[in-house]
Amino acid sequence: MRLFVALLPPETAFDEVEAAFGPRRDDWPALRWTPREFWHVTLAFYGEVDDRVAARLLPRLQRAAARHPRRELSFAGAGTFPRPAAARTLWTGIHADLQRLSDSCLAAGHHEGVGTGKHQRFHPHLTVARARSPVDLRPLVGELETYEGTPWVAGEIHLVQSHLGAKMRYETLHSWPLSPTGQN
Repeated sequence: MRLFVALLPPETAFDEVEAAFGPRRDDWPALRWTPREFWHVTLAFYGEVDDRVAARLLPRLQRAAARHPRRELSFAGAGTFPRPAAARTLWTGIHADLQRLSDSCLAAGHHEGVGTGKHQRFHPHLTVARARSPVDLRPLVGELETYEGTPWVAGEIHLVQSHLGAKMRYETLHSWPLSPTGQN
């Protein structure tokens, strides 16, 4: 099964992202806009994982969640990967340090032998659109640089399975609360 760990923001946060980015869709036909039902903030991507290994991940992720505090987050601005002048991914960011939480989720996989791929610098974000070919998104990023969403509480992490195919979907397999007090 294909797995990742994510934060799932509330619908009200998604409503605000939609209000900020949605009106610009028609002006950017080269972008494929990510359907709202796929919006999430990835903390760790595991890829293909055997059922037995997935079962062993569960207590490790539960412990990881318990070591990190609930926190207030908000979406803000816009950015791209790799760079605005030749972008393939458009996102809205989260201005908060989620590195330690991400590292804990990656370590849970590593301890069970899950290869998490090449190490990339973690940058918390919500992917809003993708392009098949590089697109100059500097004007769009400039328009959205002042976007500031309302804060929301990230209270749990989710182990999510990607079901690929003609009708792709995500399924939350397990969720664990973050610590109310941040017992690190």
